[in-house]
Amino acid sequence: AQSAGMQRFAAISGASVGSERLWMGRTHVAPRTHSADHHHGESETAIYVVSGSPEFVFLDPVTSAETRLRPEPGDYVFVPPYTPHREENNDPDVAAVVVIARSTQEAIVVNLPSLRDG
Repeated sequence: AQSAGMQRFAAISGASVGSERLWMGRTHVAPRTHSADHHHGESETAIYVVSGSPEFVFLDPVTSAETRLRPEPGDYVFVPPYTPHREENNDPDVAAVVVIARSTQEAIVVNLPSLRDG
């Protein structure tokens, strides 16, 4: 499953190794690009930043304003189930690379028209 602006590469999945409850892979976000707004359905998502300067954009549940997380390489990010978000890479030259683990055997990606439509 793909979102505009991102490339996801599966490593561990139901299709690749027969995993029943886990998906794991790598995602690349090219310089000066961002993903579509999306969520991952029932899946919990854990993200480990390998390289680059990714940003993760969510809506604050209280104010409905956009909130940005700016993790650095070596940091982790948790995305709860059904949480609309967007990944961005505002660096003009360097791709952002992250490793992702999800609590479902396949990569669920539900693209949305906006963060508010989740």
